[in-house]
Amino acid sequence: MKTILVTGCAGFIGSHLSVKLVKDGCLIVGLDNLNDYYNPLWKLENIKEINNYSNFKFIKGDILDKNLLANLFKKHKFDCVIHLAARAGVRPSIANPELYEEVNIRGTLNMLEAARNHEVKKFIFASSSSVYGNLSKIPFSEEDTVNFPVSPYAATKKAGEELCFTYSHLYDLPIICLRFFTVYGPRGRPDMAPYLFTKAIFEGQTINKYGDGSTSRDYTYINDIVKGVISAINFKCKYEIFNLGNSQPVTLNKFINNLEKITGKKAAIKKMPMQPGDVEKTYADIIKAKKYLKYNPRTGFYEGLKKFVQWYKKERM
Repeated sequence: MKTILVTGCAGFIGSHLSVKLVKDGCLIVGLDNLNDYYNPLWKLENIKEINNYSNFKFIKGDILDKNLLANLFKKHKFDCVIHLAARAGVRPSIANPELYEEVNIRGTLNMLEAARNHEVKKFIFASSSSVYGNLSKIPFSEEDTVNFPVSPYAATKKAGEELCFTYSHLYDLPIICLRFFTVYGPRGRPDMAPYLFTKAIFEGQTINKYGDGSTSRDYTYINDIVKGVISAINFKCKYEIFNLGNSQPVTLNKFINNLEKITGKKAAIKKMPMQPGDVEKTYADIIKAKKYLKYNPRTGFYEGLKKFVQWYKKERM
């Protein structure tokens, strides 16, 4: 039985991953500080179904607490660390860059230090497609240069990847950085478009459309992401970066049209200028992940959005 630490375990991706790993028989220690970026009670609800499993242990704590981390690593002898905990969101990072630097960079450094001090066998870092910035070449490949992040959030994720490379190089710590492309699905964060737009259309509120609607995102369904992360746990390497996306970008206009079809409601649109830090498009080249991780996303956007709307109606309305 693998013993795995999942940071950010009560968040959107972390909870789905923790539930799957627990049910697969892994011993999971979940760490989350339950911050107020959104309702902490929703985060606790995310892991409610596994709280009574003997192979799941929840720890309320912070990745900035080095003493807590030292004690956790010493006690549990982790085979693998999956580091998902971070301050998320492009626009909030512009408003509060110091917080993003502290949590996303210093927190990741703390995790890497604990992992190398306790001889962890595998470290998985949750990076982001935001590291590609406004790259004109598409689709985005792991071989592309990513020296031009356009938000503090993106810059912190790039810094996290570089710290990971350094620790892998210096200490022979096997590390995989996974660049997630706009993950969506049940339990999705309330600050992201699927949640915001669904809430607005059901409540008869206005949807803010930034730009002319031609911007696009490579929306990736949560179940496909979880499968990719689990494959990474078992992939032997020294240091690798993988894109985890759907490789089928969806324009903002198409997104809204699909949501109207699924809900049977007409969206009220307010046109807004593009926001600082936003990118024109994201588009994942997933050839490498397909080859080495056997990653094969199966959920199309319309199907995935329909599942999200069903969840929203049940859990949030």
